[in-house]
Amino acid sequence: MSELGPVDEFKKGLGALLSGQARSALPHLQKAYEHNAGNPFYVSYYGLALARTEADCARATGLCQAALRMKSDHPDIYVNLAEVYRRAGAPEDALWTLYSGLHFTRWDSRLVRALEMMGVRRRPILAFLDRKNFLNRQLGRLRHRLWGKGNLTALWNPPPAIGSRRSV
Repeated sequence: MSELGPVDEFKKGLGALLSGQARSALPHLQKAYEHNAGNPFYVSYYGLALARTEADCARATGLCQAALRMKSDHPDIYVNLAEVYRRAGAPEDALWTLYSGLHFTRWDSRLVRALEMMGVRRRPILAFLDRKNFLNRQLGRLRHRLWGKGNLTALWNPPPAIGSRRSV
């Protein structure tokens, strides 16, 4: 059997990773990474495979951060780092990564979808009342009908809620 080149190893590993087979993807992505550690995609996806196999979350985080330093304008690298943070038990870092990625990738749909999958919620309309309060629920439904669910621009730079004591 002939030895695969780094591009073929990466493609094979990426295919396995995307189909949910992180353990079988890991050796292929590792070979691609070892052949060319300067390729941010090899580094990022190898880090993601490490995190998904639960082999070494600290190393996976370092690899994905290094990939982001190499190429800060590609949304897949932000999504990979956010997943690694989430798997490492740092959801705040994952959210921060996705939000900062929105700025650098001009609101790429993959980052918006990743934020929606994380279950990011808008602030209650009336901040001085509980989220479950009848008024907040009804006003939230009205806001949803008017602006829709997927409008994440309100999350990036939200207006102050009515009754909020926070300064913007």
